[in-house]
Amino acid sequence: MQKKIDCFLAWSGQAETRETIKQLRQSPLTGSIVVISPHPVAVDQAEVLVADRPFSTGCMKQLAGKIAHDFAFIALNPTQLDIGRFALERLVQLAENSGAAMTYSDYYELKEGIRSNHPVIDYQKGSLRDDFNFGPVQLFRKDVLQTFAKAAYADWQHAGYYALRLLASRMGEIVRIPEFLFSMVETDTRQSGEKQFDYVSANSREKQVEMEQACTIHLQKIGAFLSPDFEAVEFANGFPVEASVVIPVRNRIKTIRDAVDSVLSQHTNFSFNLIVVDNYSTDRTTEALQQYHDERLIHLIPERTDLGIGGCWNEAVFHEKCGRFAVQLDSDDLYFDENTLQKIVDKFHEEHCAMVIGSYQMCNFKLEEIPPGLIDHKEWTPDNGPNNALRINGLGAPRAFYTPVLREIRLPNTSYGEDYGVGLAISRTWKIGRIYEAIYRCRRWEDNSDASLDIAKQNAHNAYKDSLRTFELKARMNLNKRIQ
Repeated sequence: MQKKIDCFLAWSGQAETRETIKQLRQSPLTGSIVVISPHPVAVDQAEVLVADRPFSTGCMKQLAGKIAHDFAFIALNPTQLDIGRFALERLVQLAENSGAAMTYSDYYELKEGIRSNHPVIDYQKGSLRDDFNFGPVQLFRKDVLQTFAKAAYADWQHAGYYALRLLASRMGEIVRIPEFLFSMVETDTRQSGEKQFDYVSANSREKQVEMEQACTIHLQKIGAFLSPDFEAVEFANGFPVEASVVIPVRNRIKTIRDAVDSVLSQHTNFSFNLIVVDNYSTDRTTEALQQYHDERLIHLIPERTDLGIGGCWNEAVFHEKCGRFAVQLDSDDLYFDENTLQKIVDKFHEEHCAMVIGSYQMCNFKLEEIPPGLIDHKEWTPDNGPNNALRINGLGAPRAFYTPVLREIRLPNTSYGEDYGVGLAISRTWKIGRIYEAIYRCRRWEDNSDASLDIAKQNAHNAYKDSLRTFELKARMNLNKRIQ
């Protein structure tokens, strides 16, 4: 007997929803259809479930109670959806053949009337971001929703679906089908650089707390949870200076002087220097650096020509003049005021931590504050920060390290995610200190490396960070096995 699907889709307007239902009914695999709407609506050939929180625990349990067939087709984006020819048959075929707990696929994106390919990425054990893009449709095995309905999850308003897909990953594989099975109208037409800070907007705090709770439960169940017994650091002597600011740079003639001046104007009660790793600039950045005659500035041009940002950091950290603490500054950013470096070093000594992460203010090129303003990552707590770090996509800035620890771990030779990877590794063992006031200005402008990424680059970045999380998950699981 052929497997069948019960379909659950978000209301996307009268005409749009009616058209999606019509397409679903063309497949003999379609069982019941339930439209999830924030208000009562009249829909032919479908049941209506009124729910103003479609991603909530309660809504997921209601869906589980309505499943009568083998699979659940879930499409919770309230946007127009087009079903590809035999798309349902293909979903079921591969889900059944693989035994996957959940399947999803690539899709076509309709943006401002133009259709384009939108491939997604493969799911990894470390794909714990709550905003992981599964495309417009996910197919779950029936038993995943039934198991969820029986579990004692909190009454989350935002994290119900997130907890459901984490449960699916524990009950079997989550499998991507690298075929374009659906089309979706994209309503968020902002560029990549405008979207990346959505999770820290003022109205997302409740959601972030719930997502952290769901992720923490998942880490506990798979044996990757870290208890808050992190090691303090006893600082060694014998360094040429107390702190070294590290600036990797390539072709930043518009901003490098501002960055350097921001460092050299710091007021401290200790000695410091600045190591600028000039990665073969071709736009007069090198000449601008050579105009400084301050002995605190070390202008370093590496011998190697194959270095990313992480590789440049390693050049500075292993330099003989690197100080006890290595402190980050990007070549197009600035310290908030002349006391930033002092605050960072004071935090190291107050808490005996291996890493300090500050908070930053978003601003434009004129240093005028722009939304979302202060990025303080208050979701980091002393007890659970190292666990929640596996869910979020960044740890904050500026980042500073106890140099011997950084020399032990080293940064990967990449130009994306290198700081996140080493931060995860440090958080597994050592304490990380946090500064929740603005000590850094992050300038957003057209030359930011992440300002306008195409889908291939976004996917590459996300897949790499997921791989970092996967490696870290395995390390933590192995650590917990050894200490049991």
